[in-house]
Amino acid sequence: MFDIGFGKLALIAVVALLVLGPERLPRVARTAGALIRRARNSWASVRAEIEREIATDDLKRSIREVADAVDIRADVNAAANSIHEGVRKPMTDAKPESTKTATDDDAEPAVVAGAPPATELDPHERR
Repeated sequence: MFDIGFGKLALIAVVALLVLGPERLPRVARTAGALIRRARNSWASVRAEIEREIATDDLKRSIREVADAVDIRADVNAAANSIHEGVRKPMTDAKPESTKTATDDDAEPAVVAGAPPATELDPHERR
């Protein structure tokens, strides 16, 4: 952090000894050490809090992204609309019952090649 070598540290100690004297120097050194320790702890606490906030924001953002990616409501709604349209179209194309004419009821049923006559029952069908 600071570029203080052994020589500079020794010079500071000698000046402090001359200014404070041998009786007050240990008490001042203890107080200075305690203040430095508190400052470091406070800085570490602030730094940890900032890192937690950043991690929380990143976590919230990733949860939001995953929720948007997993949100299948739009896909389900699109599929439901597609099914509704598929059902509505044949119903609108079909002829309503009330518009049948008398000739439609009198017409002979169509015979399909290879199909059994209408009077025969299917052998698998039982009544």
